[in-house]
Amino acid sequence: MALQTIPARIRWAVEVLDVQPADQVLEIGCGQGQAAELICSRLKTGKLLAIDRSESGVDRTKRRCAEFISAGRLAVRHIDLATLRIPVKRLDKVFAFNVNLFWVRDCQDELALLHERLSPGGAIFLFYDASRPDQLPTALEKASAALVQAGFRVSVVESKSPAAIGLIGRR
Repeated sequence: MALQTIPARIRWAVEVLDVQPADQVLEIGCGQGQAAELICSRLKTGKLLAIDRSESGVDRTKRRCAEFISAGRLAVRHIDLATLRIPVKRLDKVFAFNVNLFWVRDCQDELALLHERLSPGGAIFLFYDASRPDQLPTALEKASAALVQAGFRVSVVESKSPAAIGLIGRR
């Protein structure tokens, strides 16, 4: 299967994720399914659960990644993280790109759920488009503070080209 056109910032973020063949991954805000396509292409025995609050995002991901759904490597659900009951006992990686949940409101309940479900050595990867300088400092400051408050150790990764930045929260 030839991967459809995927923006460089999404490719970079998935590279940072370093998905391993047996990883259990949760993507929050799957949108058009671009990251799901890249992540699933790396999985063999692992699985990706991709969620989105938008029904159209879920539909686009299902269409784009139908092959991975059929292979059992991808499940896509129309649900909010706050109401999600994670079906796997342990997640290796949690991934989100430009998801405002982590900086626009109190997200401690969601982060507590993720902290509980992450395996030892697991991590949350929150990525943001750095070409939006009006929002980026606030997003990084608030998301980083939320991760620290939830018990994560936070590090920052940055790409100049494409302009993207990520917060990595480790248990």
